[in-house]
Amino acid sequence: MKKILVPTDFSVQAENALKVAAQLAKKHKCEIYLLHILEIPMRQVDPMSSYTSLPEAVYFMKLAHKQFEELRANSYLKNIKIHEHVEFQEIFKGVFHVCKKHDIDLVIMGSNGADGLREMLVGSNTEKVVRTSETPVMVIKNEHKTFKTKNFVFASDFKEESLGAFKKAMTFAEIFGSKIHLLMVNTPIDFMTTAEAEDRIQNFIKPFKLSNVSIHIYSDMTVERGIMNFCKSIDADLIGMSTHGRQGISHFFNGSISEDLANHAKRPVITFKI
Repeated sequence: MKKILVPTDFSVQAENALKVAAQLAKKHKCEIYLLHILEIPMRQVDPMSSYTSLPEAVYFMKLAHKQFEELRANSYLKNIKIHEHVEFQEIFKGVFHVCKKHDIDLVIMGSNGADGLREMLVGSNTEKVVRTSETPVMVIKNEHKTFKTKNFVFASDFKEESLGAFKKAMTFAEIFGSKIHLLMVNTPIDFMTTAEAEDRIQNFIKPFKLSNVSIHIYSDMTVERGIMNFCKSIDADLIGMSTHGRQGISHFFNGSISEDLANHAKRPVITFKI
């Protein structure tokens, strides 16, 4: 891992993500790419001119540069190589463009979701990036003065289509020095016996030489509650899961999330596109 992209609107939530990126950058000697999106209405653009010729664009470009300078002055970014980018398009398109152009290894984004894991990742700019990004995306909800990755839970149904996402998750677990906990949540709606679940997981991981890995089958009323309750039981530092592109992460969840689970969604989540 050498390059981390942090989209920013200069909010507290975006800075929480940047602080995590800074800790990882220092530990793994990475460069940070800061991305700010300026959404200029297309109707204001002369077809014969560029975005940067618009008075509004010039003003907001200068403002963004000033805000970048203020960010870079923070002590937590000292001795980190920082790149600045401004894009005139929707955030998920801007993220895709910068990731492709600069071969980004990880996107780290802030979120102010307050109603559990579903709201943290669905129905927002963060969800759009999670849904479309070919690059792994880590979602940070709160400030982490010390970002830990000791216990990394990879939640999956362990079907063949998730193999690619699992390979990426294992790569990051190795980079982070994490113990990875493979988690399958068993629910009344989609029930299988423990023996069947263990057999599926063992067949899934058979091609890999794994170390520092544990296997867990956890029963709960819904998948999301199972993930949250299991992560609480082991004090997980990071939750990993796969996404299905246009279906987004919401395909993974059914039912509502109660208020008590919302507090446990504060854990960072990293997603890998199938």
